[in-house]
Amino acid sequence: MEDLIARIAAAAGVEPEIAKESVEMILAFLRKEGPQAEVDALFAAVPGAAEAADAASGESGGGALNGLIDATGGGLMGLAGRLTSLGLGMSEMQTIGRQVFAYVRDKAGDELVGQVAAAIPGLAQFL
Repeated sequence: MEDLIARIAAAAGVEPEIAKESVEMILAFLRKEGPQAEVDALFAAVPGAAEAADAASGESGGGALNGLIDATGGGLMGLAGRLTSLGLGMSEMQTIGRQVFAYVRDKAGDELVGQVAAAIPGLAQFL
């Protein structure tokens, strides 16, 4: 995950901590919104993905992320709201999203990423 975070920080021009939190939020979003079997397989193929998603959810199994979901709603718009709360603009969000999915594709393969993206309304248009 550290190489992904460094890549995102450089590509999006954000601090590494913001890149890390963004990755955690995106992976937690995939876990929440995606089909469980495919997301589990994807996380198994991407070292550190499950831990990153857990970090966004908080140690109590929901904490901060659930509060943000309640405040911003679910789906892609909810994710965009959460990323905006980190100070990210749309251009930065797109760059970060593309970097995350390129990394995940490298580790898990096109087919698995495609299955997860196809199951989440609107996500495929951002890949």
